[in-house]
Amino acid sequence: MIEPLHISMIQTDLHWEQIDANLAMFEEKIWKINSSVDLIVLPEMFTTGFTMNAPLLAEPMNGKTFRWMKQQASQSQAVVVGSYIVKENNLFYNRLIWMQPDGIYDYYDKHHLFRLGGEHSIYTSGSKRICKTIKGWKIFPLICYDLRFPVWSRYQLTRCEYDVLVYIASWPEKRAYVWDSLLRARAIENISYVIGVNRIGIDGSSEIYKGGSLALDYKGSPLCDTNDRDFIFEMTLNKQNLDDFRIKFPIHLDADTFYLDNV
Repeated sequence: MIEPLHISMIQTDLHWEQIDANLAMFEEKIWKINSSVDLIVLPEMFTTGFTMNAPLLAEPMNGKTFRWMKQQASQSQAVVVGSYIVKENNLFYNRLIWMQPDGIYDYYDKHHLFRLGGEHSIYTSGSKRICKTIKGWKIFPLICYDLRFPVWSRYQLTRCEYDVLVYIASWPEKRAYVWDSLLRARAIENISYVIGVNRIGIDGSSEIYKGGSLALDYKGSPLCDTNDRDFIFEMTLNKQNLDDFRIKFPIHLDADTFYLDNV
């Protein structure tokens, strides 16, 4: 039997374009996590806020934030996941890092870049999805705008099978209803636990964020709702419950078969 999965979600305000201040803040918050957890989830661009100022703020892959994530994963003995701005081969990426306690890592470059915010003109889109494993749980991490595109999140599509779908985000308050609705839809259609971690506060572009981070079960029912507070929420997911429901209600067996290019 697969052990339960213990997750911590950190929803907070961010210091606009201040890498050191954000790293110090998140380090303090991680130290406040009392119980032993397997996965710590941070928001999108957690070191800067959702900014297009990549030429000034981008780091090399093995830079300060990468080393910080490696240290935090080692000290907490948990996988730490979050995205920040990476420069590689003179290109900028909104890169999600999956950092394990043993220092082994993987990464995902945001595939769907937010056109309305100009992200597509600054950053380079990724084409590779990753599916990672913790204690036998398969976890599929994505970034913010990816949430609007169900094909990219599809369960059992070209080697992508998972138990937990994770979205890290900088999702503004004016589209909060969409955030909530799409997270529930992804859980229901993929029969999967869904974790959505958003930020709060006001950024340097005067965009307002109200959080609304969510943990949902495979039926779209909330396991937690952080509302608009500065909040660290810890939860435990049960794999047997998920497996039993997929056997009882196996809609994934009737899904259409198709493939994505370059996946």
